[in-house]
Amino acid sequence: MKALIAAPIHRDAIKLLEDAGIQVVYKEYPSEKELSELIVDADILFVRSKPLVTAEVISKAEKLKIIARAGVGLDNIDVKAAEARGIKVINTPEATTRSVAELTIGLMLSVARKIAYSDRKMREGKWVKKEAEGIELKGKTLGIIGFGRIGREVAAIASKGFGMRVLYYDVYRASPEIERELGATFVDLETLARESDFVSVHVPLTPETRWLVGEGLLRLMKKNAILINTSRGGVVDT
Repeated sequence: MKALIAAPIHRDAIKLLEDAGIQVVYKEYPSEKELSELIVDADILFVRSKPLVTAEVISKAEKLKIIARAGVGLDNIDVKAAEARGIKVINTPEATTRSVAELTIGLMLSVARKIAYSDRKMREGKWVKKEAEGIELKGKTLGIIGFGRIGREVAAIASKGFGMRVLYYDVYRASPEIERELGATFVDLETLARESDFVSVHVPLTPETRWLVGEGLLRLMKKNAILINTSRGGVVDT
């Protein structure tokens, strides 16, 4: 069995495959042409958010059984083309939940407390105490767009750890038990935009979510609101 690893992966993971008797071919982020050539006799393909696994690439695979995405999003893989060929597409949905949630909170703190700005000024030899005055998270309203694993983890940290009011919007409403546990209130997208001091986006990139946060929604937000996007860039119309 041959595994084609087309993205950076820890050496220990490669060793696990080799110890299992799997032949490993490693090519970090190959071009579409290179991937089309390498995939011909591969049984397993490992990718991250890159490279693009298009229908054209998949059509070249003669033995491929599994496309494994080391991460959550599948927007770089033509899942329908793979499934049409009987190829399973798998991912690791819980692998980065806590990491991304902590990053989200970290970014909120960084902007709220003007940490990056203060750091730059200090490196310039300037002490800007008044300019660098920030705001506390406690008592502020956090609006979460997308209430899956990461969105819920962010809600838990924000409400329980920082005393924030949490609103959320999702196409599927969570159960009353989960809402109580996480201290989160379901609202429509427009209400979330109007009432939130922070808006954090946690949705996959699909045709339906592309530019979900566009001009209309941005105009509804408070002038001093802070937008955090740790999902895909295409979700926000920049």
